[in-house]
Amino acid sequence: MSLKSQRAIAAKILKCGKNRVWIDPERIEDVETAITRKEIERLIKDGVIKARPVKGISRGRVRVLRKKRKKGRRRGVGSREGAKYARLPRKRRWIQTIRAIRKKLRELVESKSITNTTYRKLYRMAKGGVFRSTSHLLQYIESAKLYRRKPR
Repeated sequence: MSLKSQRAIAAKILKCGKNRVWIDPERIEDVETAITRKEIERLIKDGVIKARPVKGISRGRVRVLRKKRKKGRRRGVGSREGAKYARLPRKRRWIQTIRAIRKKLRELVESKSITNTTYRKLYRMAKGGVFRSTSHLLQYIESAKLYRRKPR
């Protein structure tokens, strides 16, 4: 006999799909005789009818790939999607460089390597985009002889 109706009732009770309803193969006769919702509920309580567990999607492969990317693998030119500035926008890059330059300027002023007026001048130059990096800034200070002279 078909268990279609019993399976459908059980699916409604268990709040799952019909395919997830498991019926004990050794107690099929009991399930066949159960017609009402109450009888099906009793069979569920007895463990004759159960809901199979939900099948998940494994994250294992993703974890492995993440580990590789952390090491720097799979980041080559051929793996890149999106334009250069979609990956690291110009503004973000600017923020990184200007913060580094301003931090270096602050350190130089605090260590009294440069004067306050020099600091203000260099700060404005940095804002104008004169310096590519902190090393470029230091190179400029060296060549322009802007370091504070030690008193004799």
